[in-house]
Amino acid sequence: MRILLINPNTSENVTDLVTSHVRRIAAPSVDVVPVTARFGARYIASRAALAIAGHAALDCLAEHVEGCDAVYLACFGDPGLYALQEVSPVPVVGMVEASCRAAAETGRFGIVTGGALWEAMLREIVAVMGLADRFTGVRTIAPTGGEIARDPNLALAHLAEACGLCVSEDGAEVVILGGAALAGLAARIQPHLSVPVICSVEAGTRAVLAAPGAKITQVGARAAMESIGLGSDLAALLAGRTK
Repeated sequence: MRILLINPNTSENVTDLVTSHVRRIAAPSVDVVPVTARFGARYIASRAALAIAGHAALDCLAEHVEGCDAVYLACFGDPGLYALQEVSPVPVVGMVEASCRAAAETGRFGIVTGGALWEAMLREIVAVMGLADRFTGVRTIAPTGGEIARDPNLALAHLAEACGLCVSEDGAEVVILGGAALAGLAARIQPHLSVPVICSVEAGTRAVLAAPGAKITQVGARAAMESIGLGSDLAALLAGRTK
């Protein structure tokens, strides 16, 4: 199996972090192809950055998907997920969608992440997935994911406190620790919590490993698209041409 791992922000260290966790979970026979966006935000923490990241993710898909069996959109925000699923020749798994669906199977779930602007964006994403009735809300801490990645130990106590509030005040029965840069921190928080803590990176990894054999819902039919100014690979993909 060959997985295209797309990091739609421009931080190579985040790509390396997520790739190492995916490889740790996957079988040795699984080939992970990590790709970092060639343009956009260093770390996605706003609507503008999220919109740009969707374009960057499509760009990565068009250039690198050939020969792959599945795509892992390795960002807790799923930028461009439905567009990727519309044009991709193989299944595409988003980190938020995989995490939320896994959590909803356990019970009512909350999300903890870094960066205050994510609260409204994540509420909207969960609503679009049709999981609002299972959702207890978002708790954010001030540092963004990029800042947490640079010093995870400094943020750990704040993340654990926010997870606890999801349970004690919001009524969550399971908590998602969301963010590519937060990979591996859920296991460190779990001993301090009475409910399961889901690592979004791990949830997405397990979903993408199962994706080639799973039934994939088509986003919808699309017409060939003429374009101006896009990268040659993306323009060809959108026009319905092969390399």
